[in-house]
Amino acid sequence: MKHIFTAILMTILLSFTLDAASPKNEKKQSWEKPDMEAIRKEVNNPSSKYYYPKLFKMFVHNDTAMNLKQFRHLYLGYVFQEDYNPYRRSEYSSMVEDLYYRGKHTAAECDTIIKYAELSLKDDPFDLRQMTFLIYAYREKHKNHLASIWQYKLNHILEAIISTGTGLTTENAWIVTNPQHEYNLINFHDYIAESHEDAPPHYDYISIKPKNDKSPKGFYFDVFYVLSEYNRKFPDEPEATGDDDADADSDDDIIDAEQEEAEETQE
Repeated sequence: MKHIFTAILMTILLSFTLDAASPKNEKKQSWEKPDMEAIRKEVNNPSSKYYYPKLFKMFVHNDTAMNLKQFRHLYLGYVFQEDYNPYRRSEYSSMVEDLYYRGKHTAAECDTIIKYAELSLKDDPFDLRQMTFLIYAYREKHKNHLASIWQYKLNHILEAIISTGTGLTTENAWIVTNPQHEYNLINFHDYIAESHEDAPPHYDYISIKPKNDKSPKGFYFDVFYVLSEYNRKFPDEPEATGDDDADADSDDDIIDAEQEEAEETQE
């Protein structure tokens, strides 16, 4: 059965594609490896135009004048904030899970999706999955202006991730602040994740089902800050390396879900 992701994937209008991230196009990619130390100083400096509270206020107030550099500081600078938690999950994000898998929705059901997506995003402002639900429900309610605002936010967060590298090697891995974003990025571009591997010391590799003989075989993600924050906040727990059984089981569950969503979209 097709569900909400089918409609969402058809409306995502990105200014870049993962197909461009092939070896022959690697040098043509518009990307820049971020200077994370420089970003840390900027987002924590009250006199900087990239001071994190200023950027976050712009983001929350739906400022569509924000550019890619501002979104890069917003997304990547989040790892230097005290409340950064790469494993944060809002209690509201699964309240109406059954609605997401229906083919069509009534106006009242769309109102419910909007309600819980908004509540979830207040808890976890970079929950890309909830952003897609919000965009879908707004469009179904013909609130196209609000849908376009959130589409702008979603596109630019994805572009901020893409702009950190090519994803083709560990040296040019895409930096993510949340492991779920790895699968979001692949799913939004209509790829199917096939397997997850750890590439020490702090990388994830997700192999994908190729669309054609020119498609990449998979992508690398830099999860240094995800692992570092876990180890900092939970010093008494076994050190996270990205390769423990719990993480592996979680990744398998995500891959299964993403495969189902992508396959239904392609039907």
